[in-house]
Amino acid sequence: MQEQYDMSGFVQALAKMGLSLSDGQMRQFLDYYELLVDWNQKMNLTAITEFEEVLQKHFVDSLSILLCDSISGMDAYDYLSQKNLRVVDLGTGAGFPGLPLKIAFPDMELVLADSLKKRLAFLDAVIGKLGLSSVNTVHARAEDMGKNQEYREQFDLCVSRAVANISTLSEYCLPLVKQGGYFAAYKSEKITEEMEGAGWGIHVLGGKVEKLHQFQLPGTELNRSLPIIMKVSETPKNFPRKAGVPAKKPLRKS
Repeated sequence: MQEQYDMSGFVQALAKMGLSLSDGQMRQFLDYYELLVDWNQKMNLTAITEFEEVLQKHFVDSLSILLCDSISGMDAYDYLSQKNLRVVDLGTGAGFPGLPLKIAFPDMELVLADSLKKRLAFLDAVIGKLGLSSVNTVHARAEDMGKNQEYREQFDLCVSRAVANISTLSEYCLPLVKQGGYFAAYKSEKITEEMEGAGWGIHVLGGKVEKLHQFQLPGTELNRSLPIIMKVSETPKNFPRKAGVPAKKPLRKS
């Protein structure tokens, strides 16, 4: 293992989330970090490159779904540990939260989707270096992917850390989730009012808010919100709307 890195804070944060990783998994996180910093010199992947900050604001943040006390009536750890759980990370960017989740839960089947092709080259390099299996990268806009029958309503879980309001994110993500599956939105602030405004749109898209989780990231004073939205009925065929519309005109009750 790369000896120059102090992983003790990371290990403590993971323990607070009920997670213990093998030496091999810890090496994968270190390799991921080194690739992120290296590639970031050539392309804009992240403004966060300092080791401790990456651990906290990218890796721990990506795994913070473990702080949700229940998904589908199960402990979050047990839910994510299911074999062949089909997960899509929409607007994945540099691979967050999808790749940290895959490292921690190697049995999941993961699709990393992003609209910028050069990001996918980085993700493919990480997947190869870390030796990850059952991970695919997809170059697509969210609005197009949601209309594609290869992906529409095919996933047990959609995760996203993309910067958009919940109404817009729901229109991007819920079309990809099968009935009985879930959409988990990673948000960096308290979003109670935003959730209230998005309720009608979530309902129209076939979703129902199971619970809004709000917490501090372990080992930090950073506030996070993570709504868990269940897919209870089929998304109407006219959603998602054409490219650009969900962001410009989020679904609101008139």
